[in-house]
Amino acid sequence: MFEKTVYKSFLSNSFTIPVKVTFWDGKSVVYGNGEPTVELIFKKPIRIKDIYNNASLALGEAYMDGKIDIKGSIEDLITSAYENASSFMQSNKFRKFIPKQSHTKTKSIADVQNHYDIGNDFYKIWLDRSMTYSCAYFKNPEDTLETAQQNKVDHILKKLNLSPGQQLLDIGCGWGNLLFTAVKNYQVRATGITLSQEQYDYVMQTAKEKGLSESVTVYLMDYRDLKDMAFDRITSVGMFEHVGKENLQAYFQQVHYLLKDDGAALIHGISRQQGGATNAWINKYIFPGGYIPGVAELVHHMTVENLQLVDLESLRRHYQKTLEMWHANFINNLDEIRKTKDERFIRMWDLYLQACAASFKASNIDVIQYLLVKKSSNQLPMTRGYLYT
Repeated sequence: MFEKTVYKSFLSNSFTIPVKVTFWDGKSVVYGNGEPTVELIFKKPIRIKDIYNNASLALGEAYMDGKIDIKGSIEDLITSAYENASSFMQSNKFRKFIPKQSHTKTKSIADVQNHYDIGNDFYKIWLDRSMTYSCAYFKNPEDTLETAQQNKVDHILKKLNLSPGQQLLDIGCGWGNLLFTAVKNYQVRATGITLSQEQYDYVMQTAKEKGLSESVTVYLMDYRDLKDMAFDRITSVGMFEHVGKENLQAYFQQVHYLLKDDGAALIHGISRQQGGATNAWINKYIFPGGYIPGVAELVHHMTVENLQLVDLESLRRHYQKTLEMWHANFINNLDEIRKTKDERFIRMWDLYLQACAASFKASNIDVIQYLLVKKSSNQLPMTRGYLYT
């Protein structure tokens, strides 16, 4: 009885929408006014100590293990919890445990491969054909995922104002779509680096198939080990979230080191306008070593390294829509996914995709493109008009 009373206490002030909560004894309570569209079902009790230690980790694991079920939209439920400042998703009293992180070169390899090397065939099922695993850019509401992902790559490359013959570096090149587009559409020479063996193999093979092997180079290496090279343009998409809080300065120092004096860099990544943060469940199960930096924190590191911020653009709502489309693809292909993944994995990824969409929807996190040049560089156009011609 005491345990149930504590549950009711923290759940009663956690949502901004009406939510039906059904407990392990079959009894239900509705929190909020109106007809609930989401039901949170506790099949088994979760230790109160674990919830107060870190609610995100305890509840996430409980969902993965089937101790919790959710009828209705997980995205709506978590969005509601993020929008309530005193909920278990926001209050520090539910985050006593914060995981320690390490970002040595050896640990970084293990962390990246833990997420990205779980099988290209798995990612092919729910990503678009270009295998682009980052925020898309919806120029029109009716854009398909594939169109929006190509829009994003084009948007990045336009911002860089590329010229034929230039040298482009992509730090954290993923499955290579940006490299291939840059070479094909702008006649540059492109270099990518990744720590993912499967991504490296895919880029090498695809470059060969496209006849681009002489123009595309890819290295399986840590960004910190790239030396004695200089590039006209640098891109890095969804990368700095993996380097760790303690390495952000070194990351931008490396960008400065590798960028020519008249060059430009487009850094695209998840940021928080409210300041940096980690999530214990995401850190343990999805992105080991992940850290979402604050916007002010990032700008500080950029300017310390004499990188000048000339343009900043938020794509927060675009990432919400991207994740919703990934999730729809994921759910529509569960039969195929079940051939190689068990139910715990499927529940984990279902929660991950919807929770991230909710986090963007509620403005808990943002995704921002930072356009940078070196100090005193005046090579880019003075207005943004060149992006839309």
